[in-house]
Parts: sequence; C-alpha cells; structure tokens
Amino acid sequence: MTTWRMPGETAPQARVWMGFPPPGETAGHSATALDEARRAWAAVAHAIADFQAVSVLVDPADEAIAPAYLGAHIQRHICPLDDAWLRDIGPSFVLGDDGRLGAVDWRFNGWGAREWARWAHDDRVAAFVADAAGATRIASTLVNEGGGIAVDGAGTVLLTDSVQRDARRNPSISRAAVEQEMARTLGAAHPIWLARGLYRDAQRYGTFGHVDLLAALASPDTVLVHDQRDPAHPDHAITQDALATFEAAHTAHGCAWQIRRLPAPRCLRDEAGFVDYSYINHLPINGAVIVGLFDDPMDAEAVAILAEVYPDRQIVGVDARALFARGGGVHCITQQQPALPGAR
Repeated sequence: MTTWRMPGETAPQARVWMGFPPPGETAGHSATALDEARRAWAAVAHAIADFQAVSVLVDPADEAIAPAYLGAHIQRHICPLDDAWLRDIGPSFVLGDDGRLGAVDWRFNGWGAREWARWAHDDRVAAFVADAAGATRIASTLVNEGGGIAVDGAGTVLLTDSVQRDARRNPSISRAAVEQEMARTLGAAHPIWLARGLYRDAQRYGTFGHVDLLAALASPDTVLVHDQRDPAHPDHAITQDALATFEAAHTAHGCAWQIRRLPAPRCLRDEAGFVDYSYINHLPINGAVIVGLFDDPMDAEAVAILAEVYPDRQIVGVDARALFARGGGVHCITQQQPALPGAR
C-alpha cells in the first residue's frame, strides 16, 4: 500500500496549475471587471513562467480570448470552470513512497455552500487536473480546500477549526477524524490547530478561515505569521492569538518554532471595510518567490524578510490588489505540482 506525503512548497516543482477567470461572482460580469481580473491572474502566470512551467485551465467559453492574456508559451487545458481559485478547487499533490505522483481530490462545496458560490464544475476540477498531470487520484470524503491547509513536508499540517470543522463543510466532524485524514492523504501526522483565519475572510465573500492568509511554513522549523501591528484592525487580536499558538507549539521534530513575523500592509481599509491584505499569501517556486504587493509602505520590509527566509530565491512582486478585491491572493490562485524524485 502506497504511503503518500505532501512536500513543502520549497521542494522542487514540475509546474504550477492555475485557472483563467470565467465571468462570475469573483471576476465580475462586465467587460471592465473581467479584463481587470484576467490581467491580474495573467500577471501571476507570467511571473511564474519566467522560472518554470505553468498550466492554466480555461473554460470552453473562454478558449478564444485566453491566448490574448496568456500568450503562446503558457500551456492551456480546456476544462469547465465555475471560478478560478485553483488552490481550492484543484488537487493537493503528493508523492508516494513508490515513486508515484498522487493528487488528493478533496470534496469542494463552494467554501461551505455560500449562497453566492457555484461549484458544479469546480468539484470536478481536481479529478481533471489529476488526470492531466498523470497523477494517481486519491479520493477523500472530507470537504476541504488547499488554502485551508499548510504543510512543511516533515509531518506538520496547519488547520483551522473554522474551515475543516465548519458545520457547512463537515458537520459534526471531530478534530481526530480530520487529523486521521490528513495523515492518510498528506502524510502529515503533526497537526497544529488555529481557531480561525483573518477578519475579512470571515465576511460574506470569504472562506471563513483559510490559513494561507495567516501563516506559512517556510521550512520544517520556520513559520511565517501575519503580523497586524495596528490595534485598530480586528486582525491584531487574531494574529496575537496565532503567535501565541506557535509559541506554545513545537515542530514535528519536537523543537521550538522559529517564528518570523511578516508585517501586514499599513493600509487598513478599502471601500468594503477592513482589508485582509497579506504577504503570507505568497508562492515559493523553483528559484523564486512570487509575492503580492500593495503599493504600501510595508512592501519593502515584507520583501526584505522574505529574502532572508528564502535566501536562494529571487523575490518577485506582483500587484495583488485586484486579486484581494476578489477574495484572495497569489497563493489562492495557484497550485504547485511537485517534481518526481530524480526528475529534471
């Protein structure tokens, strides 16, 4: 029986998977809104493509327009889509102890059946990507999204009660049952539970607690934590709770965590209320880290910290404001596929 393990995001990658935004609640319906969304998604795809392969899923209705944004060098796959958050609707890739590539196919129900969400197509995307990647599909009955977990490849997995134990996702499920599924599918037997995610993420268009805005595992001994320094923002209390959790926790090897605080942007609000702008929502790839920037005074400090944490990678910034206005960031729209051992 194959034992599966999800590598940390700094492990060598074969490619990154993304989606091309179709018209809808996220991207919008007007020509102006759609163009803004598609330019934002494409900017991330092009930044990644400077370093490694990118594959983008395109809804059949958008097959003709997508090349204008993506160009000829980015591989496209035609696949029906409701939305384009590939971190959540795509599979979580894993490696088997027998040398195979696996793809965990979580159940997806529109982030807990939000009234605005549609997921008839998106619940099938993980299986499509698994097949396209030549991966073994690992079916799970757990309703979960890739943005709701973080792993270090050494056994640690970050979880939130407000996602995996959300009554609209997995009614009455226990922590123990979630942990058992994480061990089976991801090879992650050292869970660290956080109570919730950022404030904006718990509002109408949020996921109700994705960890990939709050904390990131940069290595098996280093955790990056969102640091909202302004007490006027509701995330100040949330991030203090998260810091306390990691200070009391230990790594999969039984050591104290090296905690690096990654500052929140100084901007506190937009026209919809308190923002959840976060540099935590970045993507390590081969030779680089793609991070969303906000034309904010804290951009430079965040980039400098990331350069220290990832010393062998180029820090590449992209404007993430159009992404966050739609509910997520760089990490949310991407899903890395690890390279098989020995692959070049």
